[in-house]
Amino acid sequence: MLDVSRLDDAARRGPEVAALIEEFRGVEVSRKDLQGTLDHLRAKRNSANKRMATLDKKSDEFATARDEMREISNQVKSGENELNSLETKSYELRMHIPNAPHESVATGDGEEQNSEESAWGEKQEYDFKPKPHWEVGEDLGILDFEAGAKLSGARFCVLRGMGSKLNRALIAFMLDIHGENGYLEVLPPALVKRPAMEGTGQLPKFEDDAFKTMSGDTEYFLIPTGEVPVTNLHREEILDIEDLPIKYTAYTPCFRAEAGSYGKDTRGLIRQHQFDKVELVQILEPQDSYDALIKLRQSAEEVLRRLELHYRVMDLCTGDLGFCAAKTYDLEVWLPGQESYREISSCSNFEDYQARRAKIRYRPAAGEKARMTHTVNGSGLAVGRTIVAILEQHQQADGSVRIPKALQPYLGGVESIKN
Repeated sequence: MLDVSRLDDAARRGPEVAALIEEFRGVEVSRKDLQGTLDHLRAKRNSANKRMATLDKKSDEFATARDEMREISNQVKSGENELNSLETKSYELRMHIPNAPHESVATGDGEEQNSEESAWGEKQEYDFKPKPHWEVGEDLGILDFEAGAKLSGARFCVLRGMGSKLNRALIAFMLDIHGENGYLEVLPPALVKRPAMEGTGQLPKFEDDAFKTMSGDTEYFLIPTGEVPVTNLHREEILDIEDLPIKYTAYTPCFRAEAGSYGKDTRGLIRQHQFDKVELVQILEPQDSYDALIKLRQSAEEVLRRLELHYRVMDLCTGDLGFCAAKTYDLEVWLPGQESYREISSCSNFEDYQARRAKIRYRPAAGEKARMTHTVNGSGLAVGRTIVAILEQHQQADGSVRIPKALQPYLGGVESIKN
């Protein structure tokens, strides 16, 4: 939830957000005006009540005062109902206002205005026309989209044989790298309740993109990202300064309805309803969060480098910035079969936006007032998209796929996937 002192900064995201902020401000003016009116009426009611106590209950003066007090009480009751409605509206609007971009974030309308900060490796030259990953995977018998559709419909896939082993190997490989970089591995639930989704900003704005289910009267959401349960491990806690920074890595399955993406990436593994991901989360003091963002990004980049995958780092503009993020770097991997770069990790600093929603605080010293933490997170990496990158960048002329040397020990020494 955004600090209201930063509303003008948030308006930099564009006219829709600016209009939402103006609506919020209008509701707040009405709420504060009504609160002042109610305070005046309550004081007037208290004064009338005291005056009645001094009057003869059988007198006309008492009857007049009693009628006056009833009228005031009715006005107070009506005003309180209206105030409750305004407070609810104010809260709902505030929950829909995105985070304020960091001052370093460029103003822009969309991904076209993102800027490339750096790149690693080069586009490989092939003496054959590289295929998209769905053709490579189907030819090798490791990606079965037909079986996925038979079981669950569109945007599902069954991984077979070396495809399944490659998925499992990548998860272990990524977790090991992040463990080397000081992250504590955790395995959280894949079902969470509404407060967890609200705490990290998935709700209420993105409820249409979420899968949910019921068990009796209890509502559960299938997590769209490991960020949700991992960040919420410390929801409504006051942390000791000695415990910071907290660094977690977690493998989780992820589930997204992709409600707003019909017609996009309908082929392949890029945009599935169910996918695996390894997440990185840090909870820390505000002054350390931007240094932590760079180091977290570097941990995700290390995975790509060890897998010998060419990628670039993009600094996102306001128009492409995620709802909760104040600053985001996207790692985009080159896919020669599609002749395009595609996001494989987003690394973001949310500053205190999620901490305010989830009430995650820390105490700088004994006796001092608790303060909001900052949260930083990123994918380290999206496993399915990493498989895509390996199949496309490391494909060979004979249809096989080379396994990067760093990953071979996780596959029993296998050097390539062949028919």
